[in-house]
Amino acid sequence: MSKMNQDFIIDIVAKRIAGDIVYSSNPNMSLKKWRDYFEVTQHEIARVMGISASVISDYEKGRRVPGTNYIKRFVRALLIVDHQRGWKKMDTLSKALGIPRGAVIDMMEFTKPLSIEELIKIVDGVLLTPSYSTSIKAYGYTLIDSIKAIAELSGLQFYFLLGSTPERAIIFSNVAAGRSPMVAVRVSLVKPEIVIIHGPRRYIDPLAIELARLEGVSLILSLIKERELLMQRLRSKVNYESFKEEYESFI
Repeated sequence: MSKMNQDFIIDIVAKRIAGDIVYSSNPNMSLKKWRDYFEVTQHEIARVMGISASVISDYEKGRRVPGTNYIKRFVRALLIVDHQRGWKKMDTLSKALGIPRGAVIDMMEFTKPLSIEELIKIVDGVLLTPSYSTSIKAYGYTLIDSIKAIAELSGLQFYFLLGSTPERAIIFSNVAAGRSPMVAVRVSLVKPEIVIIHGPRRYIDPLAIELARLEGVSLILSLIKERELLMQRLRSKVNYESFKEEYESFI
């Protein structure tokens, strides 16, 4: 598994755990539930969090109310311990949630939302559905291997690929003519507003453009030859240092 794919899975699982705690009718009991699930003692998680075990006990018994910062540190500590143990629980959770693995090449959030015009410039793109609004913003991007995505992913897994919002660019690499990616978008429950296809040089299947039109998707063809260069261009609009700091505990 690539490092970026691993980070993507960590992010999804961490948010699910944190969300379960926040929305629980008894957050204190939920803290204990997840600590027990990860088979981590109060002393172990306290050591990673840099606090005393008595503080952990206070939270679990309801003598303290967990805030968002505590919950975030708590979840991160659970994952650090699990990482040290070889991601035993992470693997189980990611499979249970149906999180896609091999198809994801890169997934990031932009430092600030990008307009379609800005995105087209970054990817050396051509807008194939020019009749649609150019006021749409992309808050991030997901770069996936088209062949693996079409062959391996279910509709639910494709939903995960959209990230936190459909207002992002879904980039299909390793594309021949564009039909398969747009068929996948067509049958998906959640539709991305922007789809970028990377790979075709001379021929774009007219059906791909027609499907984009029917779904109201802004379809862009990237003319960049190398996928690595495409990633570099996209990463230039990401606060990557902040991203690395967020996950440096797991390296």
